[in-house]
Amino acid sequence: MTLHPILFVGAGPGDPELITLKGARLLSEADVVVYAGSLVPDAMLTHCRPDCEKVDSAPLALEQFMGLMVERAKASKRVLRLHSGDSSIYGATAEQTKLLDAEGLAWSIVPGVSSFQAAAAALGAELTLPGVSQSVILTRTEGRSTPMPSGEKLEELGKTGATLCLFLSATLGQKTQDALIPHYGADCPVGIVVRASWPDEKVLRTTLGELEKTIKAEKITKQAMIIIGRALTREGEQSKLYDKTFTHGFRRGVKG
Repeated sequence: MTLHPILFVGAGPGDPELITLKGARLLSEADVVVYAGSLVPDAMLTHCRPDCEKVDSAPLALEQFMGLMVERAKASKRVLRLHSGDSSIYGATAEQTKLLDAEGLAWSIVPGVSSFQAAAAALGAELTLPGVSQSVILTRTEGRSTPMPSGEKLEELGKTGATLCLFLSATLGQKTQDALIPHYGADCPVGIVVRASWPDEKVLRTTLGELEKTIKAEKITKQAMIIIGRALTREGEQSKLYDKTFTHGFRRGVKG
């Protein structure tokens, strides 16, 4: 009996066309797909075969859906765990793969497009603007149930001046403002993208000083990517890569 490796596939941010070609192919070949219905749209499952067993893990505990995956894999089924965005970011992948290691089952990860990338696209933003920001930090605002490790609180990360992409922080606007205004200023541009790439996507532009007010006015509570940084102004230096006076490995620069 052949046992197939359990596949962890990044579904992308929501648009069923933003899954990778490999991810879509593997979905079409799977016998069992376990997905979080609260985050992965039903349209994504159109890539599956009609006879594929589809299991929504949203109402299940870790042991429940992992037990099902292990059982099906040991029965020689092709099992696929479909994560929203990319599995490497807030995907709880580590705890799932550790359980599979304990069961002696092979597994593999297929990356996906992250919601921070879809949100940047919706904003028409380059997150790494020359002379403004050359770093992007993917993080979240500390909440009551999600303490941040030492050195990773927003008050500390804000000292970098980097472009910040905040996951899972839609209900913590005031806390975000208080932590970052001393570093970025109240007038720092902020982009909020709700359900990036979904049919009902909402794109909002505000400032750090108006963040909580905007969130409250729009009644945003979840599935929002908050991007903070001066790079959103698009006012930076011209890239040297395409500067006609700059010499690099593929082109000699000209004077003047």
